[in-house]
Amino acid sequence: MRRAFNLQGHRGARGLFPENTLEGFAAALAIGVTTFELDVAMTADGVPVVSHDAAFNPDLVRRTDGTWITAPGPLIRTLRLADLATYDVGRLRPGSAYAASFPDQRPHDGARIPRLADALAVDPVVRFNIEMKTYPDHPDWTVPPERMAEAVIAVAEQIGVTERITIESFDWRGPRHVRRIRPNYPLAWLTRPETVRDAAIWWGGPVAGDYGGSIPRAVAAEGGGTWAPHHADLTASQVEEARALGLLVLPWTVNEADDMRRLLNADVDGLITDRPDIARKVLAAEGIELPHPRPAISTGSKPPP
Repeated sequence: MRRAFNLQGHRGARGLFPENTLEGFAAALAIGVTTFELDVAMTADGVPVVSHDAAFNPDLVRRTDGTWITAPGPLIRTLRLADLATYDVGRLRPGSAYAASFPDQRPHDGARIPRLADALAVDPVVRFNIEMKTYPDHPDWTVPPERMAEAVIAVAEQIGVTERITIESFDWRGPRHVRRIRPNYPLAWLTRPETVRDAAIWWGGPVAGDYGGSIPRAVAAEGGGTWAPHHADLTASQVEEARALGLLVLPWTVNEADDMRRLLNADVDGLITDRPDIARKVLAAEGIELPHPRPAISTGSKPPP
């Protein structure tokens, strides 16, 4: 019998709603997901906030007067929390390649970059997969991974959601620090081809060659939990190997129905997707139990046009 399936909305549900926003999380709840995958940065005044990008993306960020920023930046770590309120992240820049990638995304003017604390309070049932965005190849972009890990833990414990979170990163120093100070917290170890190639940097010492080229063995050596690989190069034999090592396998970011079916046939434990609406149809066709839709919360900003 298949274990409980973990349907994760990537950045909420980026293919449908503004990413990493309270408005997007609320709308994705109404579709029905098991977990929200979200990203964390930290402000100059030490507040964990929900943002994928270390610096503002000009295809995503505009000022509250409606004008778009014209170049990447500034780094979030150089801004105070109050500064973030002067930027709107509720729609994608019209005509941009980013907008073309997500033609079904509905804008929600007035959306702001939220505090992690507010995101974790969005619903009393949904789970959270918290990706700590730190960059060992660009250490000046963010706070150190150990500091971010401690800040994330502090917020999760303050909100009382420690039973509903997983902490993950491509920069394995962060989850490794979580394991040292909170050994019972569930962890996920993100990989993509570039971080495996440069594992000495991203994994903070070990490389795949230390484990005969096996990424699942490298994850298991860290204490395991979940392996979160890029979906495109994940094979059924790797899933089988990971399972034999006691790992869960959670590929990202899977948006096409054919890829979803392929990975379900490989017996993965969940999917991280921008399109939970498509995933729900595929899962239903396979007879997999779906997470229940939940009423969208009120976030107080303007509704989409």
